[in-house]
Amino acid sequence: MFIDSHCHLDRIDLSPYTNNFDEYLATTEADALEHMLCVSINWEAYPAMRDLVKAKSNISFSVGVHPNECDGYDPSSKELIETAINDKAIAIGETGLDYARLGSEEEKSRQKSRFREHIRAAKEVNKPLIIHTRDAKDDTIAIMQQERAGDAGGVLHCFTEDWEMAQKALDLGFYISFSGIVTFKNATQVHEVAKKVPNDRFLIETDSPYLAPVPMRGKPNYPNYVRYVAAKVAELKGLSMNEVANLTRLNFRNLFNP
Repeated sequence: MFIDSHCHLDRIDLSPYTNNFDEYLATTEADALEHMLCVSINWEAYPAMRDLVKAKSNISFSVGVHPNECDGYDPSSKELIETAINDKAIAIGETGLDYARLGSEEEKSRQKSRFREHIRAAKEVNKPLIIHTRDAKDDTIAIMQQERAGDAGGVLHCFTEDWEMAQKALDLGFYISFSGIVTFKNATQVHEVAKKVPNDRFLIETDSPYLAPVPMRGKPNYPNYVRYVAAKVAELKGLSMNEVANLTRLNFRNLFNP
């Protein structure tokens, strides 16, 4: 049984399932998918996302605003705290820094400020952080250290950076999560991290509907495909699929306590 530790169920393509969410969920049971964490991207879409999944015992959800969300509302740490408590969200995020498509220095400043607000909220409400980082490893780690993000803990999701950054995150008590990118042939940096990360500190995810793993690359992604991520991580770490499934289930529950 697998856990997809990061997906966006409100954004997946339901057309093959007569646009019926429950019909889709039936397929996850057949594919031995035990649990999913549906991750918030923006404030405006959050209520509909929450309402879609909150009654499902095999789905948890987070609350937060993605660093690339430039046009929507930026919640304060107080608003994040109140929402997480009232809705019983299990994590804060996804949050973080993404400089890959950065438009201006003003946008960079806004991302940093938003990231700090999320970290403060997570510490106050005692819920783990889901951190997105892309082309911003120095600033990401610096803010995590300055804001004592380790007091909340969390995960660097869809990890694509180097082992040096992974080590710094691990030293702060964070987990490292691997997405379909780990199945890509040219993802040698990610492969190296997967080999080295301790068995009690890694997770697997799909980030669906994005980043479909090999052999589904180029197609819409679904949480069901987390098994392909598990297979590649098992190969890299010299473990069996069952071992990866069991380890990541335990790690997920130790981190998020759903």
